[in-house]
Amino acid sequence: MRWNRGLSMAAVCLAAAGCGREAVTVGEPRELATPAAPGSAEPNLTTGPDGRVYLSWVEPGPDSTHALRFAVLEDGRWSAPRTVAAGRGWFVNWADFPSLRVLPGGRMAAHWLQRSGAGRYAYDVRIAQSGDGGRSWGPGVVPHRDGTASEHGFVALWPAEGDSVGAVWLDGRGYAGRAEGDAGAEMLLMSASVAADGGVGAERPVDARACDCCQTAVAMTPRGPLVVYRDRSPGEVRDIHVVRRVGGRWSAPAPVHADGWVIAACPVNGPAVDAGADAGVAVAWFTAAQGTQRVLVAFSGDAGESFGPPVRVDGGMPLGRVDVLRTEDGGALVSWLEAAGEKGAEVRVRFVGGDGRLGPPRVVAASSAERASGFPHLARAGRQLVLAWTVPGDPSTVHTAVAALAGTP
Repeated sequence: MRWNRGLSMAAVCLAAAGCGREAVTVGEPRELATPAAPGSAEPNLTTGPDGRVYLSWVEPGPDSTHALRFAVLEDGRWSAPRTVAAGRGWFVNWADFPSLRVLPGGRMAAHWLQRSGAGRYAYDVRIAQSGDGGRSWGPGVVPHRDGTASEHGFVALWPAEGDSVGAVWLDGRGYAGRAEGDAGAEMLLMSASVAADGGVGAERPVDARACDCCQTAVAMTPRGPLVVYRDRSPGEVRDIHVVRRVGGRWSAPAPVHADGWVIAACPVNGPAVDAGADAGVAVAWFTAAQGTQRVLVAFSGDAGESFGPPVRVDGGMPLGRVDVLRTEDGGALVSWLEAAGEKGAEVRVRFVGGDGRLGPPRVVAASSAERASGFPHLARAGRQLVLAWTVPGDPSTVHTAVAALAGTP
């Protein structure tokens, strides 16, 4: 992946929501050297309570080992890396990638995936926590107790009650010992909490039939966590749904929008969500309902209880792999991959106002349509946009860049 040369001539101007408001602009991206070793991939970004941005990635080691490492953006550069965990037998996949979450009080949580059997998709979730800002980490804890050699992954983490971390994941225990189509052979969406001392709370079902391998996402709203994922109806409609944690219970799954995408296979293209302190939420996703590929974004003003009509943001040939950042004025920055030439792709960013007004789409970087290019990610550090992506190759490399934001409140 390389940065679009046109960005060196002028800043990207993205129209803000509402008439007369100052335009939101993204300045010229400046690539940052990362501490990720050659062969690294699956970068992810998260922002801590103090506004600092953290980069995590999977790095290969000797003798077929892998490590989950992270660094912090400080004074315009990445810090020296630290290691969350390392070992053999990891499940490393372009679509099912680890994550890092910064919790209140200097605590941190992270997850990765560990093989649990000989099957291609037999792997467990491991969640580790740190109480000292990532200098040391406890052992990886498995949040599920079914004990089956089946798929457990596509995890989203959030700060839960007390010193616990909450987790949702796709859970394939229903497939253990069953063939596709058998009664009970369903992919579950499950949740549990893990205490700071490693104690695992009760497992709770969130949805009894979810899409098999689309990423889940979570945002913290003033009313609690909001989980976003791709559902799977008995008629193979695979639209984006949300569940809310209300009064200690999960709400009934509800669609963000009734796209009506009927597909008898997983598109491996999950949603993204971001929320603000004002109960505002933005959800972005990919769909190919009615035979038309689209990237959509929808807004909620009540912490995800209801959503307005979606707004289309793509350029006509999207591949999906979305991310979203909500802006203080109620709009959002949406990123996605757009097909460009034979096997090529572009990372694009577009501002969408909360009232549906669209800024012009801008090409941020040239990329590849290959699976190995993974999922680009966005984060925000004050008045800077931070981006991370994988450049496929032999070896692959992790790249990051920052761009100044202007026009935001």
